[in-house]
Amino acid sequence: MNKEQRGVVILGSTGSIGLSTLSVIGQNRDRFRVIGLSCHQNAALLIEQIEAFSPTVVSIGADKAPELRKMVADKNLSVTILEGMPGHSEVARHPDADMVVAAMVGAAGIEPVMSAIQHQKVIALANKESLVMAGSLLISEADKHGVQILPIDSEHNAIFQSLRDENPEDVDHITLTASGGPFRTLPRSKFEKITLNDALNHPNWEMGKKITIDSATMMNKCLEIIEAKWLFRLKAEQIHVLVHPQSIVHSTVTYKDASTICQMGTPDMRIPIANCLGYPDRIQSGSSFLNLAEIETLTFEKPDIDKFPSIQMAYDVLALGGGSPAALNGANEDLVDRFLNGKIAFTRISEVLGDLVRQLKEMKNGLKKPETAFLFRVTQVSDALAADRWGRDFVEKVLSEQNGVSVTDLH
Repeated sequence: MNKEQRGVVILGSTGSIGLSTLSVIGQNRDRFRVIGLSCHQNAALLIEQIEAFSPTVVSIGADKAPELRKMVADKNLSVTILEGMPGHSEVARHPDADMVVAAMVGAAGIEPVMSAIQHQKVIALANKESLVMAGSLLISEADKHGVQILPIDSEHNAIFQSLRDENPEDVDHITLTASGGPFRTLPRSKFEKITLNDALNHPNWEMGKKITIDSATMMNKCLEIIEAKWLFRLKAEQIHVLVHPQSIVHSTVTYKDASTICQMGTPDMRIPIANCLGYPDRIQSGSSFLNLAEIETLTFEKPDIDKFPSIQMAYDVLALGGGSPAALNGANEDLVDRFLNGKIAFTRISEVLGDLVRQLKEMKNGLKKPETAFLFRVTQVSDALAADRWGRDFVEKVLSEQNGVSVTDLH
C-alpha cells in the first residue's frame, strides 16, 4: 500500500452511507486504499465493490457467505471472506486500517465499533446507535486508547466543524437542525392514514429505509440528541432542536458571547463523509456547491412536540441514565422493522415508545428487580445489549396484550 494512502475499512458498505463513502474514495484514490468492507446480506453489490476497490478482507452475514465465496471463486478474485459479527469485528481491527467508517445500521454496529476503538483506529461514525446505547463506555474507551471519533451524521459533523479551533468551555449551547421529515405540515389527525410509501418519501435526503422512517417520526432527532451529549461532552439542557425545512444549515453552535456559528451545504451526505475522511484536510466530495442566491429563503421553526413526542423522549431517557437510551433504541428498531413489514401502523411507533418511557420512569421511581438493573446502570457492553433486548421484549409484550400478556410482567 502507498504510504501516502490512508487505509479505510467500511462497515456497512452496501448501505447508503457506505455507497457515498466509496463514491468519495473513488474521487480521491490517491489518498485512500480500501482495506476491508462488510455488509449484512447484499452479496451481489458487495462483489461489485470487491471488483472495483480490491479490498484485502470482507465480511458478510453467515447465511450469505457461501454465495459470496462462490462469486469470488467464479471471478477468480483474491480476498479473504469472513462472516457474521465476529467477521465484522475482525475486519474493523485489520492491522492495515487507519480509519473505520462505521455505517452499519442499528445496535449491530456497537461491537465492531468497540473492536476498532480498542485497536486504535480513527472512527468515522455514522452508526449513532453505538453512542445511544453505550455512549459513556465508548467515549471512555476512546479516551483510554487515544482514539478520535469523527461524526459523519450531517448534524454532528456540522457541530464538529463549527467547534474547530474553539475552546469547548466557551460553548453555551448547540442547536441540531431537523428537516421536519415528510409530515412536518401534516395535521396530527391525519397520521392514522400514513402509508409506508408516504413515510419513505423524504423531502430532502436519500437515505436507507430505517433512518428515513426515523426521520418521519423524528426519532432520528431523539437519537441525535443522545449522540451529541456524548460526542461533545454536553449537558442535555445545552442541546436544542430547531426545524429547518430546507436542510441547508446543518446545525449551529452558540458561544457565551452570543455568537452563533453554523455549517451549511447542500443536503448531500458526501460532504460530511469527505470532511471525516480527509480530516484535517479538505478533499473533493463530488457534491454540488451551495448557491444561496438560488435558494433565496431559509426558514426555521420550533419542533411540534405534540406531533413528534420522540424529541422529548431523548431528554427523558438521558435523565433516567444507564441502559434506558439503549432500551428506547432497541424498541424503536423493532417497531420500525414491524412498520416496514406492514405489521403495525405508523402511529404505533411513537405510541409504544411513549409507553416504554413511562414504564421506565415508573421503574426508576419504584422498586426494580436486580435482573433489570442494567436499565439504569451500564458498566459493560453486555449491559447495553441487555437493555436493547429488554426494549425489544417490551414491544413484543405490548403488542401481544390482546393475547393476555400484560406489560407489568416486565417489572
